[in-house]
Amino acid sequence: MTLMLLDSASLWYRAYYGMPDTLVAPDGTPVNAVRGFLDMTAKLIGQYKPQRLVACIEGDWRPTWRVALYPDYKANRIDEDGDEEEPDTLAPQIPILLDVIDAFGITVIGIDDYEADDVMASFAVQEKGPVRIVTGDRDLFQMVDDSRDVKVVYLAKGLAQHDLVNKKWIADKYQIPGDRYDIFAMFRGDPSDGLPGVRGIGEKGAALIANHFDTPQSALEGAINAHPALSPNLCKKIIEGREYLSIAPTLVHCVTDLSLPQVNLNVPTKPATLDHLYQLKDQHGLGASIDRLIAALQW
Repeated sequence: MTLMLLDSASLWYRAYYGMPDTLVAPDGTPVNAVRGFLDMTAKLIGQYKPQRLVACIEGDWRPTWRVALYPDYKANRIDEDGDEEEPDTLAPQIPILLDVIDAFGITVIGIDDYEADDVMASFAVQEKGPVRIVTGDRDLFQMVDDSRDVKVVYLAKGLAQHDLVNKKWIADKYQIPGDRYDIFAMFRGDPSDGLPGVRGIGEKGAALIANHFDTPQSALEGAINAHPALSPNLCKKIIEGREYLSIAPTLVHCVTDLSLPQVNLNVPTKPATLDHLYQLKDQHGLGASIDRLIAALQW
């Protein structure tokens, strides 16, 4: 019973930028992100045919405990009011989209003070596979597990050309062991999250480290002891980055032990009436996007 986990914010941002802004409701409210999200979800269900489905949302996109550890965490995304920076015409669409998802009966889960990544990671570990994590971000590569059939449906190149990421894909892409993406990310950093990595170490150096060490601590010990795989210059950079490396695992690792709500994860079955969905369709000018998801659900 395949479980599909939707990184909802990742999908609606991608939908917003991928669909024309001329798509508006009768009252003039933009609905391009809503329609794009519904269209993508319909295509994903049609292709992967999950029996279980969860739309994961942010309980907090900058959890207090991550910010306390590293104040610049995602600070690059903060607007002048201290909120997450997002396009003015996207924000009004999110309540509409959540109403439509609820009307479809799709389970939506977010947990206070945790990111959607943490929710998805916890599901990926605590639920039986197969699991398909749908996202446009690389953070969840750390959750790939071939033995349990946990893969990432990676949307960086768009849905039509997406990659299904397993350990071999990671190994081929980054030239590292497929189960060491987290180590690689700790040293390389992630500009999208405001994480610098270790100063002076880029992808090539991070890959070399990930090929020889399985934890930041073992890499630091290797640098201190002049491991033959590490150049003197790389040893120096690792040692100088020891303070950041002490917190990097907590920043980079997704939380996998959240107390998840005990709710029905099954793909929703057809309700007694579709009147409410059709009302939302007409009210917000959602056109064939509603029909496509109804068809994908085989209602």
